[in-house]
Amino acid sequence: MSAMSTSPKPEAMVIDQPEAEEQPPQSGAEQDEQEEEEEEEEEVAPRRSTRVRKPVIKAPAPKLDLGSDSDLSDAPVRRRRRRKSTAAKQAAATTAGENGEEVVSEPPPKRKRKRAAEPDQEPKEEGAEEEKGNEDEKPPPKKRAARKKKVDNEEEDSTAKVGNGEENAENGPAAPAPPKRKRAPKKPKEEGEQEDTKMTSPPKETVTEAAPNGDAEEPEKPKRVRKPKVKEPVVYVIPDVEKKTTTFRGRLGYACLNTVLRAQKPAVFSGRTCRIDTIQKSGMDHVKELGRQNVKDLLTMIEWNEKNNIRFMRMSSDMFPFASHATYGYDLSYCDAELKAVGELAKKYGHRLTSHPGQFTQIASPKENVVEASIKELEYHAEMMDRMGLDQDAVMIIHMGGVYGDKATTLARFKDNYEKKLSDAVKRRLVLENDEICYNVDDLLKVCPQLNIPIIFDYHHDSINPSRRPASELIPIINQTWQARGIKPKQHLSQAREGAVTAMELRAHADRCTELPRDLPDDMDLMIEAKDKEQAVFELYRIYDLHPVIWENLRPPSEDQGLKTKGRKSAGGKKMRKDQKDGIPVPETEEQTIDPEMIDELADDDDI
Repeated sequence: MSAMSTSPKPEAMVIDQPEAEEQPPQSGAEQDEQEEEEEEEEEVAPRRSTRVRKPVIKAPAPKLDLGSDSDLSDAPVRRRRRRKSTAAKQAAATTAGENGEEVVSEPPPKRKRKRAAEPDQEPKEEGAEEEKGNEDEKPPPKKRAARKKKVDNEEEDSTAKVGNGEENAENGPAAPAPPKRKRAPKKPKEEGEQEDTKMTSPPKETVTEAAPNGDAEEPEKPKRVRKPKVKEPVVYVIPDVEKKTTTFRGRLGYACLNTVLRAQKPAVFSGRTCRIDTIQKSGMDHVKELGRQNVKDLLTMIEWNEKNNIRFMRMSSDMFPFASHATYGYDLSYCDAELKAVGELAKKYGHRLTSHPGQFTQIASPKENVVEASIKELEYHAEMMDRMGLDQDAVMIIHMGGVYGDKATTLARFKDNYEKKLSDAVKRRLVLENDEICYNVDDLLKVCPQLNIPIIFDYHHDSINPSRRPASELIPIINQTWQARGIKPKQHLSQAREGAVTAMELRAHADRCTELPRDLPDDMDLMIEAKDKEQAVFELYRIYDLHPVIWENLRPPSEDQGLKTKGRKSAGGKKMRKDQKDGIPVPETEEQTIDPEMIDELADDDDI
């Protein structure tokens, strides 16, 4: 027996493993090729990197003469030794397996990846040299730049480069790799030193204060300042008017609202109001502040009227919202200074201010609660005018109200309530107006001379609910009621819309008036009750050349004002039917009757 057979066999560790298919042993050349392929896959495999490296410029690799082992570098020598040791271990494992013992061979140690000696050309393996012989050498494919190696791999590469020094000398010295740039360490900031930034000084919006708990609040982003849009002035096309003549030289006025000022931003008007729900949520201070703002805007309206030659105006009945309410009512002492300013300005310019309480003000109502609410409303208006310091020409206009089944009884009830329940402040300013439904001038003359109450003659109402006598005979009698009290007479003018037929349509006021009444006295204050407000006054100014107008304040009339109105006065439009002869739609014009007892529930256009 040989010495090799007498040596004791090492005890092998037996482990239960699943049987694997036996593979034939590979030759050294096949193993070399497989390892080279694995190295190429590892080197060519893409690697994720977040750092951008500058390309390293290297000198071309010298050709290696692989004829003798002495010319090879140490790296190929070590590689061949490892292969021999691996082959010996595999042979020992194969011999142990032939004797029937299961042997678990330890996996070969992982080789550390090495940077290729030259990027363009890789030294060929020994087995490949013997097979190819003296065939022409072909350059290997280019590979990607290897990842940064550890220090020990760099030392091996430097050893390989020293072994090839003679060949490198023939092709010229290799260019040294450029040194890597290193970042300079940041200098520590000194106290009070600020970082250099592009902005010379931080904006005021970015300055933040430390929170009480020590955490700094995030700076607010500066808001973008938008350039204001330049709106071109609106050019209105004002149509010409048909010129007429008159001997009238009195004052024309409008009611409550100025359309030019109302369309401005911010709007100017004196009719701000709210609901009871708003009062419950916001409190009484909110509703009182609305009244204060209404009074302030009234000052602006008076100034505007003076510039436009309008010296007669009706104040809104909603000047102080809910001032006469049974639960949320309040006195006007908190706004005394503003009210005095209005009265002083009106006296300065010689303007006449009046008021028209709402349609629910019914002194002759058979319901006691309605009478009490009406008295509170009149007291509120009287207090407002008294605090303004207005004279006797500042009157309050109301209607007699409903018939309630018996006109004579209603007139007697009105007389009784007027004498017993109204205060002197209310009686001093109260006047009555003929209406278009229940009470014409003939009816009012039965009560007003006895109670010394002036009568306002409304031309439009008299045309719908006329008296027995014409206006030319009634006006002198009416003027006597004014003269008895020393108050300047006033009248109301309006007209129905074009095409109005039914009672409801006739009651609705047109946007403008086309002419003055024929029987109008020369010196009379005439209130124009039209939807276009101050524009209706300007229209009559231009037609009769009463006063010059400012052209910029003129607005064109509506092309089609229609017959529908807001509220219950509207007939809901015309019902159409088709004529059986020619199929042309024809409007139905059935006359609509109005119950006189419902007059207290109908809306009145005088304060709109």
